[in-house]
Amino acid sequence: MFKTVLFPIDQSREAREAVDMVVNIVQKYGSRLVLLSVVEEPAADSPNADAMSSPETVAQLLETAKSLFAQQGIPAETLERQGKPAFTICDMADEIEADLIIMGCRGLGLTDEGVTDSVTTRVINLSPCPVLIVP
Repeated sequence: MFKTVLFPIDQSREAREAVDMVVNIVQKYGSRLVLLSVVEEPAADSPNADAMSSPETVAQLLETAKSLFAQQGIPAETLERQGKPAFTICDMADEIEADLIIMGCRGLGLTDEGVTDSVTTRVINLSPCPVLIVP
């Protein structure tokens, strides 16, 4: 049913809490797991890069997550992309032919407009596949 599962991750508590659900679904369906970290392009007027935009930070986050899943006997592929998180997540889901996106209910990507225009809400509205939101 879910041949390929995309799990976008950031450093949020919500992403960490979604891990158990990802493990359960991937093990139950024998799914291919793809971990994605999206680095938002820095604003032109922002002289200081966000800590999450550091290539080292993103690489460490992905490696830590990959190790966590490996401990559960789940091989995971990792992808790092730059762009607008919601659009990039949906583009990658389409590109890898994901059957399901699993994400926390709220991560670090709240937009200036607030919760009603969060990354999660945008992914739900734009996704080419079902989206499971873990509260």
